[in-house]
Amino acid sequence: MSDIVLINVSGQNKDGITSSLLNILAVHGVPMLDIGQAMIHDTIVLTLLIQLSGQTSAVLKDLLFEAHHRGLHVHFTPFSQGRYGRWLGGEAHPRHIVTLLGRSVTAQHVARITRVINENALQVEDIVRLSGRGSLHIKQEETGRACIELALRGQPLDPDAMKTAFVAISQDLGVDISFQVDTFYRRNRRLVVFDMDSTLIQQEVIDELALEAGVGAEVSRITEAGMRGEQDFKEGLRQRMALLEGLPEAVLERVAERLTLTEGAARLLRTLRTLGYKTAVISGGFTYFGHYLQRFLPLDYVYANEPEMRDGRLTGRLIGEIIDGERKAQLMCTIAERESIELEQVIAVGDGANDLPMLKLAGLGIAFHAKPVVQKSARQAISTIGLDGILYLMGMKDTDNPH
Repeated sequence: MSDIVLINVSGQNKDGITSSLLNILAVHGVPMLDIGQAMIHDTIVLTLLIQLSGQTSAVLKDLLFEAHHRGLHVHFTPFSQGRYGRWLGGEAHPRHIVTLLGRSVTAQHVARITRVINENALQVEDIVRLSGRGSLHIKQEETGRACIELALRGQPLDPDAMKTAFVAISQDLGVDISFQVDTFYRRNRRLVVFDMDSTLIQQEVIDELALEAGVGAEVSRITEAGMRGEQDFKEGLRQRMALLEGLPEAVLERVAERLTLTEGAARLLRTLRTLGYKTAVISGGFTYFGHYLQRFLPLDYVYANEPEMRDGRLTGRLIGEIIDGERKAQLMCTIAERESIELEQVIAVGDGANDLPMLKLAGLGIAFHAKPVVQKSARQAISTIGLDGILYLMGMKDTDNPH
């Protein structure tokens, strides 16, 4: 038998299993080369890689006796020196993270995703559930959120083809699939920047103002064209503002009071504040509504466009530089520099074409319930659950979250 042995132990979990088995190795002075343990409900799976030299039969006998005594299944597999060397060499290969999230996660989802992973010569090293256990009495497809994270080792054979395959699975099965390089920065983000309209809140504020002014259809048409990238944002905003000329300032408060937060927004922002993150709104909308949200949400920065007022009414013009896509990216960089934060540590979230510059610059750019042109261009997308799904892309478990 090889002097390297892989030991697999499984069975119903009981107190002291790991301690008792490792104590046998310690008594015999057996080197432990690797260890892994997982719990699925009340079942334990423990894997050990050990090196034996002369005491093979005594060690394996004691391990087998202890496992039998505790009602466990144990399996010994010889592990060649060559295989061990290849395993050590694999440690230098790049690491990636695939995050599967949606209202529910099924065996079909995981089967199709792992098939794509295998076709790209990537090795699945670990699979963990980040979401809490779903209730048997609640339809998760309607209100829940579910997430599984897969840790991979290796370099995909064809990254573009793999992304295309993941997109196809997302569209077929109604789930989101994120593929990230697992770097130091992935686990150490420090700033999250949000678009406001249709991202942090459900509405497009300028469309709501247009309804009050009786020009809703015309303004919505211009808004949609801009979000799809079919029209210059600055020119479109000037056209929409001109249509709002004469609207009383009091209307802004009425619109603000009926704004609704996007699902998961409050939970996400409370969690980020607890963890010490800086947060910002950088919007092509209006400062009035950004500061309104700042009254009850933990937002450190608010940047948006400033409408001109005269005699208590909108003039149809803006004050100062218009915040378009390029300006959003510049402001994100300014905040990061002010807070001494690397761009790799920044998360940017948005839904429109004018968000793409900051999504591309940020370490993690997320298209949230975005227009097709944005989903296609952004590196990551969330379309099935709320904003707090971002916490899963950061690797956070529901059980870690106090909110």
